[in-house]
Amino acid sequence: MTQYEKMTESPVEKLIVSLSIPTIISMLISNIYNIADTAFVGRLGTSASGAVGIVFGFMAMIQAVGFLFGQGSGSLISRMLGAKDNSQADITGSTGLFYSFFFGLILTVTGLVFTDPIISFLGSTPTIAPYARQYITCIMAAAPFMATSYTMNNLLRYEGKAFYGMISMMTGALLNIALDPILMFGLKLGVMGAGLSTAISQFIGWTIMIAMFVRGKSELRLSFRKICFKPALLGNIAATGLPSMIRQGLNALCTILMNTTAKPYGDPAIAAMSIVTRVSFFTFSLSLGIGQGFQPVSGFNYGAGRFSRVRKGYRFGLIISQICMFIFAGVVFIFAPQISQALRDDPEVVVIATRAMRLMAVSQLSMPVTVMTEMLLQTTGKKLRASVLSAMKSGIILIPALLILSHLRGLYGIEEAQPLSLVLSVIPAVIFAVSFFRELPAEDRQTL
Repeated sequence: MTQYEKMTESPVEKLIVSLSIPTIISMLISNIYNIADTAFVGRLGTSASGAVGIVFGFMAMIQAVGFLFGQGSGSLISRMLGAKDNSQADITGSTGLFYSFFFGLILTVTGLVFTDPIISFLGSTPTIAPYARQYITCIMAAAPFMATSYTMNNLLRYEGKAFYGMISMMTGALLNIALDPILMFGLKLGVMGAGLSTAISQFIGWTIMIAMFVRGKSELRLSFRKICFKPALLGNIAATGLPSMIRQGLNALCTILMNTTAKPYGDPAIAAMSIVTRVSFFTFSLSLGIGQGFQPVSGFNYGAGRFSRVRKGYRFGLIISQICMFIFAGVVFIFAPQISQALRDDPEVVVIATRAMRLMAVSQLSMPVTVMTEMLLQTTGKKLRASVLSAMKSGIILIPALLILSHLRGLYGIEEAQPLSLVLSVIPAVIFAVSFFRELPAEDRQTL
């Protein structure tokens, strides 16, 4: 069976599960690394733990670049492969990868030149800044490889080869977990060791991902010769990936804003919100992984005119995502104090993190509808609606909620802002989903 036949004829439920599992595993392991990294750094003190939260804002910027070109070119590629236009898919993939590396390099140069102003902008306190400076320097150096790794992982996932992306991400994450204690405590590099561990593991993961394309594991044939510098293609990639760019970019902005509003409450508040962010990303990865497993199915079949499979895939993905979210969010809600204490054994941090973590767990039950609808709109070329929904979920609601609630309710308001924004974002998601399926042709398109 060819890849085209697999994506357009295999049972939708089986296909989504098979594509979701590698993505979920790789994302869970990556998030386990993030949590383990927080735990290791937390042993150095509350200020060092806060530094991880500060640098997370910059890492979200790198992710934004990688997802912009990965989701942008990947979404186009899935529809091109569905329409059997493989040559244009090769050009689009090669172009997306080039620009991802280029803009990642810009982040490196800009970051290394303006390190101190960036740390201040990210919301650091004077006591956190020395630790943040050590950690972020290594992350800045690895930015081009991190960005292109996210891009290549998305390219593999969109063509239905998520398993190969999983191998790379798992290898990098496991290597990172192994290197953390060696570099931080064995070689006594402290926070610098944590940053160096991340940079090394990201580079190793990048080389494995490159090897997947070189060895022909992908349907795509990427090449320097196939890079296209025409503004029309770059514009199409950027416009298609804009929802992901908005989501990741606003996540970075909101992380910075959260650190800034938490700064008056001291290092424990920043450290606590950093812990909550890492744990909430862990539970979010389930819903996102299922949504990303649905994306290539949606793009392929929409491009092939198999609209009934798009409908069936959306319903199935939504149900499975909701069940998984109930289970994982429930576990986090029940064991929030123990999780907080394991990551930073500071009574003040534990109290703040426990309340915020439980609020996030409850609100994340509303995420599957929003995530699945955003993935649907993005892969079917509904760029404007996907961008609006992503913006509303990631920032348009959250930013004013954070500013208003932090003013009215202090630290409690900071804890409550993101959960409130997640619940409210369900409203536009439902409206957009209903509108899309009303417009979708009732009958499949006949193909030759």
